[in-house]
Amino acid sequence: MSQSIICIVPAAGVGARAQRAQGDASPKQYRGLAGQPMLRHAVQALLADPRVSEVRVAVSPDDGWAADALAGLDRCVIRPCGGPTRAATVSRALADAALADEAWVLVHDAARPGLPADALARLIDACVHDPVGGLLAMPVPDTVKRAATSAVVQAPMNACPTQVAAGENIVTRSPAEVSPLRVASTLAREGLWLAQTPQMFRAGMLQSALHAADRAGVVVTDEASAIEAAGYAPQLVLGSARNFKVTWPDDFELMEKWL
Repeated sequence: MSQSIICIVPAAGVGARAQRAQGDASPKQYRGLAGQPMLRHAVQALLADPRVSEVRVAVSPDDGWAADALAGLDRCVIRPCGGPTRAATVSRALADAALADEAWVLVHDAARPGLPADALARLIDACVHDPVGGLLAMPVPDTVKRAATSAVVQAPMNACPTQVAAGENIVTRSPAEVSPLRVASTLAREGLWLAQTPQMFRAGMLQSALHAADRAGVVVTDEASAIEAAGYAPQLVLGSARNFKVTWPDDFELMEKWL
């Protein structure tokens, strides 16, 4: 492969779901893991492949943590071009980089610090000659349930009524009326994959797909979903269990065991 690869790490979010119970003002990508900020681990994982010529970390314009978190890393630049959403941040980062349309771009989550070098190499090897590109992903191993959209479900005929507090009064209701979230159906897991990052696409194709999705009001949760909406079929490349996304408070402890 003669051309280099540019990586974009969108890091403009605050990670509200990962905030600790006692409160933590810093965005989750700057939380410590094994002695270093999570973002630094994620960037170092990308730099482990010599084919990556540069990692561009897109942060919010008022970010006050990135410089310290990434100090001393070669081939890494911080760009204050983050937007209100992930898709907007990636789109702005692409425009900021001013890449040729044919340039390969890897987009990686700041909250995936456990990316193994062999998984990254596997993605690059699989996609570099592919006409579309692709993403790391894992086959779904568990039975998948779809939740009911309504809280009221059919209760067994012999179910006992439940007493619940309603202001200062005790009201007797049927089990259906006080039901927790319940299953609506079971989905066949065959053919289902859990998307990971990095996701690798040509800069021009990705930017065009992001713009088209924005104009059409398509919700873009990762780069592949924008590419799919544009009519392309990204390649699925086997990822790694270590490459999970740190999302909930307990995930930090689990990730530290891997690091």
